Amino acid sequence: MSAVLDHGHAGHAGHDDHAHGHPTGWRRWVFATNHKDIGTMYLLFSFTMFMVGGVLALAIRAELFQPGLQFVNPELFNQFTTMHGLIMVFGAIMPAFVGFANWMIPMQIGAADMAFARMNNLSFWLLIPAALMIVGSFFMPGGAPAAGWTLYAPLTLQMGPSMDAGIFALHILGASSIMGSINIIVTILNMRAPGMTLMKMPLFAWTWLITAYLLIAVMPVLAGAITMTLTDRHFGTSFFSPAGGGDPVMYQHIFWFFGHPEVYIMILPAFGIVSAVIPAFARKRLFGYTSMVYATASIAILSFIVWAHHMFTTGMPVTGQLFFMYATMLIAIPTGVKVFNWIATMWRGSMTFETPMLWAVGFIFVFTMGGFTGLILAMAPIDIQLQDTYYVVAHFHYVLVAGSLFGMFAGFYYWSPKWCGVMYNETRGKIHFWGSMIFFNVTFFPMHFLGLAGMPRRYADYPMQFADFNAIASVGAFGFGLMQVYFFFFVVLPVMQGKGKTAPQRPWNDPDGAGAEGLEWEVPSPAPWHTYETPPKLNAAATRVIG
Repeated sequence: MSAVLDHGHAGHAGHDDHAHGHPTGWRRWVFATNHKDIGTMYLLFSFTMFMVGGVLALAIRAELFQPGLQFVNPELFNQFTTMHGLIMVFGAIMPAFVGFANWMIPMQIGAADMAFARMNNLSFWLLIPAALMIVGSFFMPGGAPAAGWTLYAPLTLQMGPSMDAGIFALHILGASSIMGSINIIVTILNMRAPGMTLMKMPLFAWTWLITAYLLIAVMPVLAGAITMTLTDRHFGTSFFSPAGGGDPVMYQHIFWFFGHPEVYIMILPAFGIVSAVIPAFARKRLFGYTSMVYATASIAILSFIVWAHHMFTTGMPVTGQLFFMYATMLIAIPTGVKVFNWIATMWRGSMTFETPMLWAVGFIFVFTMGGFTGLILAMAPIDIQLQDTYYVVAHFHYVLVAGSLFGMFAGFYYWSPKWCGVMYNETRGKIHFWGSMIFFNVTFFPMHFLGLAGMPRRYADYPMQFADFNAIASVGAFGFGLMQVYFFFFVVLPVMQGKGKTAPQRPWNDPDGAGAEGLEWEVPSPAPWHTYETPPKLNAAATRVIG
């Protein structure tokens, strides 16, 4: 790595550098402008929402453990499914990746902080009232929204006042996402260390740059769709109401024009994390760095022309079905390039399997399975049979849980020594990995069979022939939930409290220097509050920082 960085210009602050007198106590967090503090708050917020969404998921699985109505009535069941989806997507996954971006992007590109520090603070604190409004909707007259996380009309036009709270909360969350994205784009384009061209950036920075552009492009589309819903509800418009000449299918088109890029917003940063972890533990440069950048950009561009593969059963003409079928299958090519490059990076590498590598390899295995079921759903004649069944539920949980969430776990285990200055407990990390991996598959793999057998999603009850697989899935779900509680109390809390072996500056490198590369490993562990007083200077000899 010494070929990459000119140590004379590293310019990071020492461990006890209090020259800037950073605030302490509650002021440090409420008025936070430091990218690391804001990143920490994002990660803690998202984990809290992940737990809330998880409790709702366990309520759903408890109800579905056996046929008949056990615990909740169908109306409350639909509220649980709707809120579980909304909270996990907008409250857990997206803020967590923004937290990773806040922590790592300035460190990886040699920037002193994010470009707009106060806007960064605002974009975090907007999440709190939005989260309170979403969770508080359960206590409003008529209960929480029960229209599914996609908020389809005409159901949304019939909901109680909680629907308006949900719409308002989504607007606030969207504003937060857009501000965060602007911050990330400006930081990456304007604040890179001298000598770091775009094609020398770590892939995590690349995936987030592309993700930020996607967010800015599609969040206003969601805002438009839910605002039209709001005016239909209260101001006499008829965008989605057939009685006034509107069309509920138009809502689906607008929503999925947002929704499909959103799917890639939730997976591209995970691709970036995995692209950092695998070269570190294979002790090789990432295979095909340039093709990975182009594949990421291709996925982002193609994501705008595939939205109606969610709508094959809405009566679109065969020509439309063919277009969206082929466009969707096309996305498999750049995704396949990524998987091939990760495997090629591991090929004949000096691999070790510490916890971050286990999560990264597990990610590739399970995400690829989710990709294949997506390819199956892309085929219009098959999708028409499987539309709105548990096969779809299985597919997107393989992509979002085993994709986004497993990528985040890989990132946490990989970077937490740099964040906290102590090593997590390796044995506990491995228990968390194997427990989560096994219970995840026990939960969601049977859902493929339920879907193929015709079980519809979002139903609180089902006939006897679906009982066995549902019982297995429910047991797996409770096991998976317990593993995440274990993760928090036995992995995260000790690390946050500084309990554990002191982390070296380069925890993942061999004595001969092979392993993790990148500017973040050039600063002490834990990373000082101000990372770079002056920008680090990359040597001309460096081909790229990572990859």
